[in-house]
Amino acid sequence: MGWLKAIGAELLGLFVDDVGFAVSILVWVAVCAVILPLLGLPGAAPALVLFLGLLGILVESAVRRARKG
Repeated sequence: MGWLKAIGAELLGLFVDDVGFAVSILVWVAVCAVILPLLGLPGAAPALVLFLGLLGILVESAVRRARKG
């Protein structure tokens, strides 16, 4: 059964390099999908909130990766 876990981890590694980064993106998109329609923001405001959140996640991940070495 250990070989099956190793294969799964290897397949995941092909698509996801930083699990925390991927999970943060998925959580932010899910939160925005649930909350932003309820807020009733005008025009392109929901897209801007989504973009700024994703930008913040990207910057945080890049800073964390740079500090790691």
